[in-house]
Amino acid sequence: MAAYGLYTHIQANKRRSVALLIGLFLLVYILLYAGALAGEALSSDAALDALARLAWRDFLKAAPFATIGTALWIVVAYYFHQRIIDLVAGGREVTRQEEPRLYNLLENLCISRGIPMPKLKVMESDALNAFATGMNEKQYSITVTTGLLKHLDDAEIEAVLAHELTHIRNGDVRMLVIAVVIAGIIAFFAELIFRLWFNFGGFGRSRSSSERKGGGGAGLALVIAAVLIAAAWLLSVLIRFALSRSREFLADAGSVELTKNPDAMITALRKIEGRGELAGVTSGVMEMCVDNPRSGFADLFATHPAIERRVDALVKFAGGHDPSPLALPAPEEPAPDQGEPAGPWGQAGDAPAGEAGKPFLPSAPPFELGSPPAPSPPAGSPGPWGKPREN
Repeated sequence: MAAYGLYTHIQANKRRSVALLIGLFLLVYILLYAGALAGEALSSDAALDALARLAWRDFLKAAPFATIGTALWIVVAYYFHQRIIDLVAGGREVTRQEEPRLYNLLENLCISRGIPMPKLKVMESDALNAFATGMNEKQYSITVTTGLLKHLDDAEIEAVLAHELTHIRNGDVRMLVIAVVIAGIIAFFAELIFRLWFNFGGFGRSRSSSERKGGGGAGLALVIAAVLIAAAWLLSVLIRFALSRSREFLADAGSVELTKNPDAMITALRKIEGRGELAGVTSGVMEMCVDNPRSGFADLFATHPAIERRVDALVKFAGGHDPSPLALPAPEEPAPDQGEPAGPWGQAGDAPAGEAGKPFLPSAPPFELGSPPAPSPPAGSPGPWGKPREN
């Protein structure tokens, strides 16, 4: 069914994502069969069809263990991935008292759409970026860098928060975490098989003479196994990219829907452009960010569309205005301490050095304790309101 609006695009994207995740899970079994085929080929030099049958038998025996292992890996990620990400990224949870500006912007967005508010975290980094993580409502969190807070204005920060909130609303965060976990399994076992292959020169058990009949297929079996392993790894990478790239356009559109301000999202992207690389974090975390900058040959493996394409989409479909690449303004220097602001009796800056901000006091007290009382004015002298005084 063709997608013709934002919400139908979201539903179509979810269906494609589920299909991609199923395909990603199937790659685990392809990798398992390739490992079994390589093991049989390194154990004997039987005919290719005999090695394929033996590898299939080994695969059927190992498949339940691979399924259980993958499921356990996902369960571990479900409960501990947020803690691992916080350790890698160094994010800390903040409260309204610590970050009132940031907290109020996110809270207003959530209230306007009746969305449960995720946890809010800040990461110490000069990079301009943000990302959302979590597998359920209790775990969802949005992390922003101090560089982002420093260089973006309130409208732009609100647009970035709305972008990440859209990822949570659309279920992208949960999907990407699962995809990264399964792809990690594939990469781990692919590397393990190759290391065993090259370091140990073979594994498995020797075959009987009947199993060696029509030999000579081991070399071809090893080539097929290597191709399957490489293809499984490459397809897992491509599936992760497909999951990430298709979601960024929808998250940008969702940000505009929440804020009704396409220009804020565009200027935020222009400021983030080329400045989002988080030092010391894994590629899995970078895939969840607003931008994952890549250039040159590395752009072939980029998980995000280019900023230029995302801005063009916002200009075309949301009516925004592109200011072109933006230079960040120099940080403002704090003004020198001028004491209290100007009051009704003059400016605090006019006071002598070291006395700015002090309360006004007369040079002498109105009277001194122990001194004789002042004589009363004579009768008939004018009073305070112009009338003669009376005794």
